[in-house]
Amino acid sequence: MKPAIAALSVLIFTFIWNDYFWAIVLTQGPDTQPVTAGITAFNSQYRAAYHMMSAGSIVAAIPPVFMFFLMQRHFIAGLTLGAVK
Repeated sequence: MKPAIAALSVLIFTFIWNDYFWAIVLTQGPDTQPVTAGITAFNSQYRAAYHMMSAGSIVAAIPPVFMFFLMQRHFIAGLTLGAVK
């Protein structure tokens, strides 16, 4: 049961971390927005700072990747739990 819970926790963490819509709806201002919602601040009507958006995306991707590598053994075991007899 532990590998299944570990796999579920990694997936839920990634889904919550990447949730953009609720971050925009539920936050009051730019000071309380998470990184994923703050990356869109680099867009304007006529220009987009693609270099800043790319750097922000790399920084925002670090925690989920770190979480995956930290729990990789449990994650793989949880995904293959019902596949092998």
